[in-house]
Amino acid sequence: MIFIRSEHFKRAFQSLPKDIQKKAVRALLLMAEDMFYPSLVVKKVQGYPGIWEARVDIKYRLTFQYEQKDGETIRILRNIDNHEECLKNP
Repeated sequence: MIFIRSEHFKRAFQSLPKDIQKKAVRALLLMAEDMFYPSLVVKKVQGYPGIWEARVDIKYRLTFQYEQKDGETIRILRNIDNHEECLKNP
């Protein structure tokens, strides 16, 4: 599985506290192994077709979308922030 980080995601990730960054990396590793791992609570973002969210922890979320390229599934990481802010601009 391939992850591509959008510029927005890169900036948002860098602004997170270090402990949340570590949790985000763990969440992405879990996602790479099993997208529907229970603690990730992956679901579609309502009102934004093709965009999904996953939990980093109880407060923080990340959003992503899928693309297929040369038979490979690519996940484009779009945003990461606290729950409310992340879903305002998924």
